[in-house]
Amino acid sequence: MAAPHLKIEDLHVSVDGKPILQGVNLEIKGGEVHAIMGPNGTGKSTLASVLMGHPKYVVEKGRITLDGQDVLEMSVDERARAGLFLAMQYPAEIAGVTNADFLRSAINARRGEGNEISLIKFIRQLEEKMKLLDMDPAFAHRYVNEGFSGGEKKRNEILQMMMLEPRVAILDEIDSGLDIDALKIVAKGVNAMRAPERAFLIITHYQRLLNYITPDHVHVMMQGRIVKSGGPELAERLEAEGYDALKAELGIEDATVGQKA
Repeated sequence: MAAPHLKIEDLHVSVDGKPILQGVNLEIKGGEVHAIMGPNGTGKSTLASVLMGHPKYVVEKGRITLDGQDVLEMSVDERARAGLFLAMQYPAEIAGVTNADFLRSAINARRGEGNEISLIKFIRQLEEKMKLLDMDPAFAHRYVNEGFSGGEKKRNEILQMMMLEPRVAILDEIDSGLDIDALKIVAKGVNAMRAPERAFLIITHYQRLLNYITPDHVHVMMQGRIVKSGGPELAERLEAEGYDALKAELGIEDATVGQKA
């Protein structure tokens, strides 16, 4: 599998006529882990949704390409087949569909007709990944996320990522609501997937997740754009000083979208 190259150029996005993203530029290559941090309401989750093609967001300007191909011209399923994956902040429940059936169908949809995964191989892979994530084997036969706790839903998202083996994994606040033990397990799954042929975009409020998943690049988003980038030390600074110190440094009064410095 070739190393991915995701490029976002001058991306402007609105929803219901309200500007949200206001000139996002970001380049992600295979083998890299990028973390986007920032206060609530600054456009982080909007970026994740736009990358996967959520219909309520309108791209007003800019480009998104994956290996030179125009992502904005792709349907949601085409983006998934191209290797994009989104672990959602609020995973949906799917009544009547078991985890195992859901995962096998998703894998076969990506592999294409005539190249379906064998049942034996699928079961072996599923058991292996669930064991790594300390998941009860019974979860394979439960309906997708139905009756799951918040932590179980997030762990289930990581299971989906590990089974689908995407080229670019977008994790939208995967640490939200997790206790420290669940956080470590989620991080273990992500770290097990790090490889030259895969890239990660991790969206988070807090530095604590990055104690367990060391990013190559850290970006801070305010006012719908990336206002500062650096290495892991930037996340450590934010943990120590908070966002207010960075806002003061950059002359930003309100970090939320739709506001001016």
